[in-house]
Amino acid sequence: MSKSVYLLLGVHAHQPVGNFSHVIDDAHLRCYGPFLRTMHGYPEFRFSIHFSGWLFDQLLSRYPKEMKLLKEMVGRGQAEIFGAGYSEPVLAVIPYRDRIAQIETLSRRLEKTLGKKPEGAWLTERVWEATVVPALADSGIAYTTVDDYHFLCSGKKMSELDGFFTTEEDGRKLDLFPISEALRYKLPFSPANEVVAYLEGLAREEGDPAAIYFDDIEKFGIWPETYHWVYEQGWLREFLEGVLASKIIKTMRYSDYRKMARTRGVIYLPTTSYIEMNEWTLPVPAAHHYADLVQESKHSGTFEQNKAFLRGGIWKNFFSRYPESNWMHKRMLSLSTRLDALPKRKRTAQMIEALFEAQANDAYWHGLFGGLYLPHLRRAVYRAIVKLEQLLDSASKRDAKQVHDLDLDGHDEAFIQNGLLQIAVRLDGSASLCEWDVYKLSHNFADTLSPPEEHYHRKIHFQESEPHSGGVYNPHEKMGFKDRITPEDLKTNEGPKSLFMERWITQSGIARPAYELVHDADSLGIAFGARLGEGRVAKRFRLEKNRLFAEYAFEETGEGTFCIELNLAMPSCDGPAGRFRIGDDIMGGFGQELTVQNLKSLVLEDDVLGGKLSIHLDQGMGCYARPHFSVSQSEAGFEKIMQAVTISLSCRPRELNAPVSICFEVE
Repeated sequence: MSKSVYLLLGVHAHQPVGNFSHVIDDAHLRCYGPFLRTMHGYPEFRFSIHFSGWLFDQLLSRYPKEMKLLKEMVGRGQAEIFGAGYSEPVLAVIPYRDRIAQIETLSRRLEKTLGKKPEGAWLTERVWEATVVPALADSGIAYTTVDDYHFLCSGKKMSELDGFFTTEEDGRKLDLFPISEALRYKLPFSPANEVVAYLEGLAREEGDPAAIYFDDIEKFGIWPETYHWVYEQGWLREFLEGVLASKIIKTMRYSDYRKMARTRGVIYLPTTSYIEMNEWTLPVPAAHHYADLVQESKHSGTFEQNKAFLRGGIWKNFFSRYPESNWMHKRMLSLSTRLDALPKRKRTAQMIEALFEAQANDAYWHGLFGGLYLPHLRRAVYRAIVKLEQLLDSASKRDAKQVHDLDLDGHDEAFIQNGLLQIAVRLDGSASLCEWDVYKLSHNFADTLSPPEEHYHRKIHFQESEPHSGGVYNPHEKMGFKDRITPEDLKTNEGPKSLFMERWITQSGIARPAYELVHDADSLGIAFGARLGEGRVAKRFRLEKNRLFAEYAFEETGEGTFCIELNLAMPSCDGPAGRFRIGDDIMGGFGQELTVQNLKSLVLEDDVLGGKLSIHLDQGMGCYARPHFSVSQSEAGFEKIMQAVTISLSCRPRELNAPVSICFEVE
């Protein structure tokens, strides 16, 4: 018998819901288009491909020529299309009913457009929990792919992972293919002839061995240096021709291999994702400890033997790591529950679409790519959340004021809404706003990010080594610098970046008022009181049409300065579309500092938002505005990202002869 190996090559194409049009165009120019055109020229090379639903629809409308090539490849049996949740949610963190709806929506879309209903599904970020099995099976999915690491964590040996296994949960079964980590790191970063030789080395005379690859298609053209390497220098063509010329390697779709080969037996996988994710999801210093253990194991030569037992965190840790992610997630879940409770006759396609977009995974986590750190991705989630809530309110009226602990942090939040605006007030002593929604704009002005400490910050001060020779730069292994980073940029002790966080500044130091809720029967307002210096401060919010009022009254406070910090999410960030205006004068952009001694009125104009926010004060206050940046890692290197406009308003209570009233008007 001659040796052989079956190459199951799969690629996953995805762009986050709400990503910029120019990013989609660039991704198609450098990756999706040339990849499809190249593969179309080799009809004997079988492969599998997955497009997330939102991206699939974008490409259908913008690039029908290449999508027609995809349909031809599916029709002639060359390409197998994989399904998933339509908006690329992490299935493990959305309800069962939404898992079914998401998967079936994309499957129907693919069948209608490409003529073939998917049998396999891409599992977003390979986040595995056994609870996803019933929904996948009930949606007509027979198999999915996860990392070989998942199997190692269940006790399997690497030598066993050249075929598929079967698992079951609650009476449903699902076949699982282990993706080779070695291939993920070789394609397309190693020379094509070396990859072909590696594949041939996996061949055996019996047992139907499979070389299993399924990874981001963006590595084939979008990642640093890869467009030149993969297309201009001909890596992809050389690889395809080398595989087809081999007498040992046989390309095959996952569906065909599954029909030909037998399952390797039953398997039960632990809750996990790919090995890099297990580090990203851990908080500092646990992530440092984990990374150090991994490095020690690598240096001692025991890593391959021990890595299955060097377990990091799980994906859901992102909700406990980042309060902003947790808040979005719990808001999404609450609206999903409301939608499910709505009579079917009142549910609309718009509601379903908004829910799906609110469940898109990208803005909920952060690893090698920006994710949660990218304001436009969070804004897309909030735009969907606010839109869905408005649609639900129009179908089923809710109370103007509701109080409950949405984010499960042990403190209630008060939600107050008048149909035009909504505020979520924290009852944790800060009396700050963690959400301020404007339904007309589908925007949350409190959508920002507090500066968290990240495990990779300790790498920033080290000079990165040069990319290895013989291949291209792999961001999984090395990080460069996109922006100049200073120690000041890494400060993480500034506290939450909410709206209406106050400080009391005296010669003896800085203190924050600890507010207590004052009984207030007003359904469109809420009042608090706190000790301040030698006296007290009263704080009250109220809604009036499209205006939010914040009112402060002081009593015998003594000498000191009272500062009100506002962290406002302005979609244009530090781009040219946003500006401060006082009267007819433009005072600068949001990325610049602004100081005004006796401010009475300030307008924030934002062309991306499609509206403006006016701040009116009945008494003059000092104003200092500045951009709030965070430092994150991305495929292009470490970078600074503007998260919010931070405005500090200050006054000296002993010099006031009346309470302070601040009106925020949205137009």
